[in-house]
Amino acid sequence: MKMREFISSKAVTLCFLGIGMVLAGILLKVAGNSWQMVFMTGLLALLLILCWLAVSYVQESSKLKRLEKIIDQLEEKYLLGEVVPEPAGGTERRYFEIMKTISRSAIGAVEDARREQEGYQDYVENWIHEIKTPLTACSLILDNDADVRKLRRELKRADNLTENILYYARMRTAEKDLQIRQVQISEIMEEAVKSQMELLIAAGVSIETHGDFKVHTDGKSVLFILKQLLINCGKYCPGCHVKMTAKEGIVTVEDNGIGIPSHEVGRVTDRGFSGTNGRALGKSTGMGLYIVKELCNRLDIRLSIDSERGKYTRISLRFRAH
Repeated sequence: MKMREFISSKAVTLCFLGIGMVLAGILLKVAGNSWQMVFMTGLLALLLILCWLAVSYVQESSKLKRLEKIIDQLEEKYLLGEVVPEPAGGTERRYFEIMKTISRSAIGAVEDARREQEGYQDYVENWIHEIKTPLTACSLILDNDADVRKLRRELKRADNLTENILYYARMRTAEKDLQIRQVQISEIMEEAVKSQMELLIAAGVSIETHGDFKVHTDGKSVLFILKQLLINCGKYCPGCHVKMTAKEGIVTVEDNGIGIPSHEVGRVTDRGFSGTNGRALGKSTGMGLYIVKELCNRLDIRLSIDSERGKYTRISLRFRAH
């Protein structure tokens, strides 16, 4: 810190000291003291002020140098608030507390971003391994009988996986992509079934849809949610029967498949959780229901999951704005 900068920071204090010296000189003269006494008193006060300035400058310069040294040694600058020594002055201590609060907030934000990045990296790695399956299958189909139906089925699997990772990548800005308007739920249900029909038929899954209602929501996101639930039916419970119903603002997707272990029901929407069924399948990213949960939160849809091992799984979507 330059001396000029230091003097500027003390300008207000120096102005009051100067005014005080003038008033003190006037009082001394009025009290009958000689000009020599007034001059000597003023000179002594000036010397004390200069000494105070010099000592303060040395102290503050020393503090700043220690702070700059700490900053230079820190690889992660946002940790500064955790390593700076606590000051003694009241005002400085308050500034220190504010800086520490900001630093801890920054640390929390960095840790959240780091976890998010690690989660995304893990998902991408798992996704790459999973998408290899339909791509390899397509290659084998083309090398052999080139069955068009089989080829379309594997391309649909690859398309579903691609849609999943695109939704996951856009989740931070999902609100910007939402288009809230009135939709007919039966139309979305029919479109979801139609889009996954090839996979459902291949898995031996039969499906029936009932009911209808209108609701203001983002139809594209609701379509993705229903498609994901149907994909899970085909993946985890081949040969089952699925009922998709819409009534009084609630869409229910229920199958009579293998079900979910009771101790896992509350965790199936956690990021990266594949569970017993996913591990048995051997190629689950554990991200489908996590994305479904996040979309439901953004759309103000209440998601509930009920299941009994070996009997059924029932997933309900309650539209609060209905």
